Parts: sequence; C-alpha cells; structure tokens
Amino acid sequence: MTTAAIIVAAGRGLRAGAGVPKQYRLLAGRPLLAHTLAAFARHPAVGMVQAVIHDADRALYDRAARGLDLRPPVVGGATRQESVRLGLEALAADAPRHVLVHDGARPLVSAEAIGRCIAALDAAPGAIAALAIVDALKRAEGGRVVGAVDRGGLWRAQTPQAFHYAAIRAAHAAQAGGDAVDDAAVAMAAGMAVAVVAGDEDNLKVTREEDFARAERILAARAGEVRVGSG
Repeated sequence: MTTAAIIVAAGRGLRAGAGVPKQYRLLAGRPLLAHTLAAFARHPAVGMVQAVIHDADRALYDRAARGLDLRPPVVGGATRQESVRLGLEALAADAPRHVLVHDGARPLVSAEAIGRCIAALDAAPGAIAALAIVDALKRAEGGRVVGAVDRGGLWRAQTPQAFHYAAIRAAHAAQAGGDAVDDAAVAMAAGMAVAVVAGDEDNLKVTREEDFARAERILAARAGEVRVGSG
C-alpha cells in the first residue's frame, strides 16, 4: 500500500452549534466525518486511512466510521500539528511511500483533487490542493480601505496536502511542539519543495452554521435532487 491518508478530526469544533463537535453533526443524514472518511476509503489510489480523533469522541467516531474499512483511530494532541505528527507515527510500521493529510471538516473533497495531489508527488516531495485568488484584494484599517494587495501568485490553500511519507514524518518530528498553520508550512520549514495543484470550490471547510446549508446544497446537486416549492 503506497499511499495512506490521515484524516485530522481531533478538534472540538463547537462553533457551529448543535452541542457536538462539527465533524459529527449530521450532513445529508450522515455524520459529516462519514463523508470525509468515505471519500478516501473508497479512492482506488488510497490503501489505508488513519483517523486522528479526540479521546472523548470514540463513540461518535465509531458511528461515523461504520461500514468503512479503516485503521483503528489514534488520539490527537493539543494542536493540529501535534495531531498530524501522531497520525504519521501511527503509520510507521506500514511505512507508506506517500501520505495525504486532510481536514475531517472538509467532507466534499473530490476524487479528482485527491488524485491530482498524489500524481504531483512524482515530481515533488510535497503538494497541496489550492485555489488561485481571482478577487481584488484590499487592505483596510478602521473600516476603511487603505490600499490594494497584489493578488499575483496568491493561492487559497486547501487539503488534501500530500507528501513523501518519510520526509514529512521527519519534518514533523524535527518540529514537534510547534503550531504551524498547515503541513505545507512544516514541509517548507524542513526545506521540502511543495507543488500546487488545482483544488475545488466545493471543497469547503465546514466551520459555521451557514456552511452546513451550503454543503447540503452541494450534496443534493451531486445526487441530482430536485425540490419544488412555493411561498
């Protein structure tokens, strides 16, 4: 099995409401995390899936993972970076060639985006899915625009982020205890080159209540659902 996926789902994520971490709220009748796990478990290029969860969420996780062929989850750390490091260490005995790191709260990742990240590892030790910024960027202070920001070369980073396993494991081990914004930052701090591949607009990170409504609409459109009403 040359490619593994780490799904980072150890956060508390209570800002979206409902009294449970957002990754376990229902989305189209299933826990949000179930959609994320299935996207990787069913991808033909992914040989194993390792979830990283909070130690208080095991029962919720077991419901989300029901029916999927996954490795037993591991408990994460106090930061996202620490959770990823623990997920990488859990894969050490299998030592996959490549590893994908993905946010559990991005349930709409496409098989094509996963495939593009994996393919990019033929030419670079790291790769991220991202979207080029097309809107004009402004800098504001006190509620007023004070200048423009050149958007040339700027991208909105998403996950998955893909790496040569041995290299990113070593990078995380060397930077243990840090709090990097993402795994690409860990990789670059270790001197690894990171390529950019096209992400997807639908690959949103569900954070707020309105994100659930948007995700529901996307899933309904993918399923070809049509609703008619009047008011």
